[in-house]
This record gives sequence, structure tokens and C-alpha cells, in this order.
Amino acid sequence: MTAVTCTNAPAAKRSFSLLTWIATAVETRRERVALSQLDAHHLNDLGLTPEQAQREVDRPIWDVPSHWQY
Repeated sequence: MTAVTCTNAPAAKRSFSLLTWIATAVETRRERVALSQLDAHHLNDLGLTPEQAQREVDRPIWDVPSHWQY
């Protein structure tokens, strides 16, 4: 199985499988699609402006916080 290396992670957690990366990417896409469908009232409940939400929705699926990558 192919492993991907995350250089900013602790040594014990650097390698994770391609399958894990794909699962994270799919979940990230699903969450960003859901975010894109919220109205301004619901975004306000989350503490986000429509502009902030749109910036998050527009990010590529591989652009996630490093702690999601283990």
C-alpha cells in the first residue's frame, strides 16, 4: 500500500495510507458542500460570515488542517 508523508507531524504519525487520505478528502468535500448550502442565519450560528464560508468551500480538498491528516 502507498503511504503519504506529512512532514509537520510527529514521527510516529507521519505515514498514513492512501485510503485514509482519500477518506479524508471525500469527507472534506461532503462537509464543504453542506457548508455551501447553509443560509446566512445558519452561518451566523456557526460564527461565520457568508464570505468566510465561501472561502472555505472554495479550498481544494487536500487543503485541510494538519491534525486531520493522521
